[in-house]
Amino acid sequence: MFIPFQDGHSIELPAKFTFPFYYSPHPIALKAVGLLQDRLKTGNFHHDFGIGNTQRNGAIGKMFGVLVVENQAGELGYISAFSGKLGNSNHHEGFVPPVYDLLDPSGFFRKEEIEVNDLTLELHRLEKNDAYVQLKNKVEEYRMTFSKWIENEKAQLKQHKKQRQAKREAANQQDSSAYQLLIEHLKEESIRQQIQFKQQHYTKKVALDELEESLRLFENQLAELREKRAAMSADIQSRIFQSYTFLNSTLETKSLLAIFKETPFKTPPAGAGECAAPKLLQYAFLNELKPIALSEFWWGISPESEVKIHQEFYPACRGKCEPILSHMLKGIELDINPMSINPAEGKELEILFEDEYLLLVNKPAEFLSVPGKTIVDSVQTRIQQLYPQATGPLLVHRLDMSTSGIILIAKKKDIHQSLQKQFLKRSVEKRYMALLQGYVKSSHGEIELPLRVDLEDRPRQLVCYEHGKHALTKYEVLERTKGYTRVYFYPHTGRTHQLRVHAAHASGLHAPIIGDDLYGQKSDRLYLHAEFLGFWHPITKERMEITCPAPF
Repeated sequence: MFIPFQDGHSIELPAKFTFPFYYSPHPIALKAVGLLQDRLKTGNFHHDFGIGNTQRNGAIGKMFGVLVVENQAGELGYISAFSGKLGNSNHHEGFVPPVYDLLDPSGFFRKEEIEVNDLTLELHRLEKNDAYVQLKNKVEEYRMTFSKWIENEKAQLKQHKKQRQAKREAANQQDSSAYQLLIEHLKEESIRQQIQFKQQHYTKKVALDELEESLRLFENQLAELREKRAAMSADIQSRIFQSYTFLNSTLETKSLLAIFKETPFKTPPAGAGECAAPKLLQYAFLNELKPIALSEFWWGISPESEVKIHQEFYPACRGKCEPILSHMLKGIELDINPMSINPAEGKELEILFEDEYLLLVNKPAEFLSVPGKTIVDSVQTRIQQLYPQATGPLLVHRLDMSTSGIILIAKKKDIHQSLQKQFLKRSVEKRYMALLQGYVKSSHGEIELPLRVDLEDRPRQLVCYEHGKHALTKYEVLERTKGYTRVYFYPHTGRTHQLRVHAAHASGLHAPIIGDDLYGQKSDRLYLHAEFLGFWHPITKERMEITCPAPF
């Protein structure tokens, strides 16, 4: 699995190991990536990566990783891995093995998976059983008929009661004997109708109970099978989590369950431990290889819900990998986490408009709108320092840290509430300027792709038609030149990363914003700027239109 570099190299090695959650590949890692990608171009892995395909047809790309290592003899080389399985196999020549092989035919998982599958088939057979289906339909039909009969009978009893009341009121009470006979007759009629209803109700209810009891026998059998299958699945899952054990440089071992018990998740998510980075580090520690540099890249067509670019580099995912890698990298000196460095250091907020009620500022790129987990400096904290007497939440809306442009701020709580109502009613006009990588053919149009957070890799967003929130963006092309397209974006909703995903996704413009380090490629900045905001002043009732031209 260890592949030594065949030629000598003059690349200076990194002093510290790669911080896996935000990095630019080190030149020595790029050397290993180039060698692996040459293998991928010529190898047969029984997997359709969709490279060059115009139609998906089941093709999908795959995340690969390289780990530059030094062996005990002092030789420098690399090992490589893929996330998940490749071509329905966990093992391919030249790649490290999985931490635990779920596909091993001699392992407990494949054997007990067969038992669970047999239970599932038995469940499906019983659910499709003709006698069960017919009985289920008969019970449903009888319930509906019985319910309708009760409704009709009660309506008739009510009508008869009204008729008897009318007869009483119309009767001549002067002939008291005839009136008493009528009253007795009407009373007997009422009792007779009530008894008849109760007898018929009892007979019909007994018939329904008998049908439901027959159905219950089937459903109890189904419930037992489902309970048995769920118990077996839970037991298998628990044993799988225990079977995934991870080393670190001190050869301390922890299971997947033990690792995630220390997190808010408590239980590992599906696929935890199957990513490339944990596989690479596990193999290195098992084989006494010293980790030097790590890099992961996408190879092939993007998944339908995500934005992944062929050959682009990506950090390790937070949801599945961060707890595992935190254990595995214990004792290894890492590069500084760029996200822990205040990006707003030395930058100033430009005030575009101000009165006693509100102000608008121009936020520079790489400047937080509100305090983050580790960095307090933000537009909000700067404004609090400038206006210590201001009340309320202050910021009426936010911009991504990497996006520059106009932010609206209220100095009083009631002003904030009034302005927020305009945002909620979508009466606020917003316009963004962006530079996109590549050419957009249409001169204008709409992008409507629902979005939700990627729970396993926050803050990335996914296109999700099942659970995503409605997101609508209008766009207008301004120019196409030198390999990029300049556009205006008019967001009608304000979802997280809406413009970034709508620009980059294959079902959107398929042209990522230049400098988008999540959905495109890094550059000197994210070329997205909020340059126009139109709203109604909550006190003067005048239309406010503020423009702040893009700095690019």
